[in-house]
Amino acid sequence: MKDAGEINNMKRVIVWFRNDLRVEDNEALWRAAEEFEQILPVFIIDESQLNKKDYNSAKTGPFRMQFLLESLQDLNNSLIEFGSGLLVKVGKPAEELSKISSAEKIDAIYAHKEPAWEEIQEEEALRNLVKDEVKIKYFWGKTLFHVNDLPFDYKKTPDVFSNFRKKNEKYGKVRALFPKPDKISWYTPINSTIPELKDLGMENFKIPESSAIHFKGGEKEAMKRLQHYFFETESLSKYKYTRNGLIGADYSSKFSPWLANGSISPRQIYYEVKKYEDNIKSNVSTYWLIFELIWRDFFTYVLLKFGNELFYKGSIKGEIPEIDDPKDEKLEAWKNGETGIPFIDANMKELNQTGFMSNRGRQNVASFLVKDLQVDWRKGAAYFEEKLIDYDVASNWGNWSYVAGIGNDPREGRYFNVMTQADRYDKKGEYVKLWLPELKDVEANFIHKPWLMEASRLEELNLKNSVFGNPVCVPAQWHL
Repeated sequence: MKDAGEINNMKRVIVWFRNDLRVEDNEALWRAAEEFEQILPVFIIDESQLNKKDYNSAKTGPFRMQFLLESLQDLNNSLIEFGSGLLVKVGKPAEELSKISSAEKIDAIYAHKEPAWEEIQEEEALRNLVKDEVKIKYFWGKTLFHVNDLPFDYKKTPDVFSNFRKKNEKYGKVRALFPKPDKISWYTPINSTIPELKDLGMENFKIPESSAIHFKGGEKEAMKRLQHYFFETESLSKYKYTRNGLIGADYSSKFSPWLANGSISPRQIYYEVKKYEDNIKSNVSTYWLIFELIWRDFFTYVLLKFGNELFYKGSIKGEIPEIDDPKDEKLEAWKNGETGIPFIDANMKELNQTGFMSNRGRQNVASFLVKDLQVDWRKGAAYFEEKLIDYDVASNWGNWSYVAGIGNDPREGRYFNVMTQADRYDKKGEYVKLWLPELKDVEANFIHKPWLMEASRLEELNLKNSVFGNPVCVPAQWHL
């Protein structure tokens, strides 16, 4: 086995890209460029993400896969500018990396560390395959606060967000950004193409015109979005007051898809916020975006602390929710946006047609599924995993367990009254009518509860025999 002192003299290194699809603020890439003569950038499309299902939901759907393919193409273009490129393979990451290492006489593999169980299993599989022939070195680049800079051991991450936030705001630090390398030396011609959806067994799709924003993957697109939201429109200045919106491109930052696959890092966003505060405005909204980045950190460290427990039925509290978990009819109605509750169905239609849903929508549809329909929360989390373009394992499963009351929520019995929420955030029903055009002629006072209209009016609108005339569930807590 090569000792640590020899690593700077090694010649060939694989930079294994994972959820860090950028050339700026990428420590693994920067270190490799500094320490090695020749670099082979590699990305493996994990075949298990194409074939495996959890709770009858696919691990990756076409929305996120298309976004990933666009991100890979952008990364490849950036690397070509350095005289390099990206080698893309489809298979089991550990096996593919082992094959490449053997064929190309690789000395080391550099990559960013991932906190989730499946990714950790892949890291162990890689170590077992390459044994001591290849030096493997991981870096931490997923969070705003580095794991080694936390004011506590990550195994002692506070279970309540406010405690985590206050300690990090007081004692934590945000490390400086890593510059992009001056040069990447490539030692063999690239013979790699980025696959298309059809090559991976997925069908192409078209985002409807009702969608206010069409996400496109890649580091360049991430920075374009940041420039737009911060400096071109100055939307950041009002973020705290618009972030619960439902319609439009700029009610929230919408950085999450690029954050999820690492086309942009939380530190990059943080320092751009600081630049904005210095040059344009510093207010509660600029702080609130950093606040949300700290939430993202929190869920990452909760996952790192609890590991696979997060995915258990009782999650990190170990308490099995008291639910009936009915037959799949109610779950399927929820998935398809056919529950008869307009606010729920509109959000699910948006998800199914675009791969995106607002934060306010996510909280409501999750609470409705778990608290009102009495469905196992993991089935909802798995469906989000399939559909969301911005799926992040820690944030998704952490938020779902939170809503289910078995995660990190310090409040007992938190409940989202869908009727109250709908009236507060979509009073005139504009959002509902955008995604459920069949309700376009329903009066505002009935838009969120059409089943309460006179039978003659329901019939006139062709809704009497629809789900909107006969919803799957009308909880007593709504007090209609």
